[in-house]
Amino acid sequence: MLFRTHRCTLLTLAALLCVATTRAQQNETALYANLTADFARLAPQTVRPADGYIRHPYLIPAGYYNQMWDWDGFFLGVHWANQNPADAAYLRDWVLSFAASADADGYVAGCITPKGPRPLFGKFAMKPFLAQGALLAAQQLHDYTWLRPAWPAMQRVLAYRKRTQFDPRWGLWFWDNAMQSGADNNAALTNNPKDPSAILAVDASVWAMREYLAMAALADHLSDATDAQRYRAEAEVTRRAILATLWSSSDAMFFNRRRDTGAWVRVISWSSFLPLVDGLLAPADARRMIRCHLLNPDEMQSKYGFRSLSRNDPAYNNQAIIDPYSNWRGPIWINANFLDWIVLRRYGFRAEAHTLALNLAAILHRDIAQWGSMHEDYDAETGAGLAPTPAQSPGGRFAGFVGWNLLAQDMLQCETSHGHCLTLAFADAH
Repeated sequence: MLFRTHRCTLLTLAALLCVATTRAQQNETALYANLTADFARLAPQTVRPADGYIRHPYLIPAGYYNQMWDWDGFFLGVHWANQNPADAAYLRDWVLSFAASADADGYVAGCITPKGPRPLFGKFAMKPFLAQGALLAAQQLHDYTWLRPAWPAMQRVLAYRKRTQFDPRWGLWFWDNAMQSGADNNAALTNNPKDPSAILAVDASVWAMREYLAMAALADHLSDATDAQRYRAEAEVTRRAILATLWSSSDAMFFNRRRDTGAWVRVISWSSFLPLVDGLLAPADARRMIRCHLLNPDEMQSKYGFRSLSRNDPAYNNQAIIDPYSNWRGPIWINANFLDWIVLRRYGFRAEAHTLALNLAAILHRDIAQWGSMHEDYDAETGAGLAPTPAQSPGGRFAGFVGWNLLAQDMLQCETSHGHCLTLAFADAH
């Protein structure tokens, strides 16, 4: 009798588990369907026809902005290319437009409009994404021939960056200021006009390494073996320097450092985790870093996604800042969470990656249901949309933001088996 009772109990628990699993799958399917319908309506707002100085169709973070930006366009292009390989043409055109904007020295402004480049905050140079975008576009289109005319400009851009943003003493890279990084007020950087180019930056160094790796892969396809070898050597120099200089094993953390003194900038921000996208750490070290910091609710993890700055940092806040700076000192940013999602999957945290994709999709779907569009960032403690507010929007009407938030669909497709899983990883160090 006792055996039968235990057997009945086990069967009941199994049945309840099956029901719960089925309901969860149904909820995920419904969320995917809803978000897909939302994005089918909103995503076309990010594409503009050729206009004036911009001679190709171009990508914008629609709503609050109508300009073509560097990393915004890259992440938008990644989404379009992942949804349909033929739509990698948008990413190709983004590359061609920025490459065509390079001057004789290789300088490219980080923002381009139909009236021409838009220098911001001095010489606001484009972030290192041009070659990464070109490689992904060429891979998806199965066509590298379009690169040949743009190749000299891309090489000039790479050389300009090394002349102006590379510190040979450390073998690492820096930004002119936090604004140039795109994380406009990142507490791990500085916007002090009296202290420019002061920080050896994890993000600047990782992006530069990735750019060299992408240039090497492109050079292979263009039968430029000498440059391919040179670019891979440059990437390796940066990779080694990141590990030797910016990794603190005792803290299980990548930190920025001062260029002048080498002093550690002990700020845990979203950019601290970028080296893990390309697997720069051995699995044991990476998993320790992820468990201690990324998945730590007192630091980066909230119930809605990952914060842009550690919760225990004195600068942490969730203010709706967008003008003159957007707020990277706490709020959830979807592009940063997309990179964190790649990191989680890369190092075996599949359940956590699955939950992240669902949580991000849920807050975006709720945002769209309430506002008809999305916000740039989200309160890490409530999940509510932050900037732009209606007061910050042109005419006092909520402008919305349709940009790299679209990457939430790519994550959800992967996690619900409705699409393949994009990694964006160029280097496998281990």
